[in-house]
Amino acid sequence: MTRLLVVVPSDTDPPGRLGQWLTDAGLELDARHLDRGDELPVDLSGHDGLLVLGGPQSSLDDAATSPELVGVRTLLAQALADDVPTLAVCLGAQLLAMVGGGSTRVGAEGPEVGATLVAKRDAADVDPVFTGLPLSPDVLEWHHDEIDRLPAGATLLASNPAYENQAFRVGRHVYGLQFHIETTPEMVRTWATGDPVGVASTGRDVETVCLAATDVHPDLEEVWAPFAGRFAALVESRASTSAS
Repeated sequence: MTRLLVVVPSDTDPPGRLGQWLTDAGLELDARHLDRGDELPVDLSGHDGLLVLGGPQSSLDDAATSPELVGVRTLLAQALADDVPTLAVCLGAQLLAMVGGGSTRVGAEGPEVGATLVAKRDAADVDPVFTGLPLSPDVLEWHHDEIDRLPAGATLLASNPAYENQAFRVGRHVYGLQFHIETTPEMVRTWATGDPVGVASTGRDVETVCLAATDVHPDLEEVWAPFAGRFAALVESRASTSAS
């Protein structure tokens, strides 16, 4: 089977529904949970694609603060160098931007938390993974840092008024999403109860934030499950090319 390496920097953000959509699309997921002490491979030679998820760590953490992220950066650098099909989510997207020569910082507009919308950029209409998305798809945000500068040559695919760099592509096959599409209502509740600063930034209470997220989850599945299928097709295409 086509193998996707799944890097889980924190068990607070497992693959969730995204993992199921990718499995349904025919990928074999090799999940490495860094919280549990799982080791990362030294390179991507045994895998056809890469998924890097989020977590409470900061992309600004040094090796002493978050040593588990050192290997993640190494794998993202290889993915960029070899144009391996990659999907990097939230913290993963911020690490991707930094590895590619962009930068991150503490969010200038404060945390961005909860269910919201992003807007596709024109380039998304001709992108093999983003094509077919509605103009303003629903997403779930949960970040305190921002990607303030994309890597040179990156293609911006989605934005919103709070933070411009919501989705981007580097090369042909490496994608970053500042927002989340993998969540379940249970995951969101865990994040909300564990992040009073983030919830306070919304002007709402925990229950209101969680209810809004629960309401939007069916729309997330309708839009992002097919997106996951299109990403899986990229991974399968690379596997077929490598095999031949």
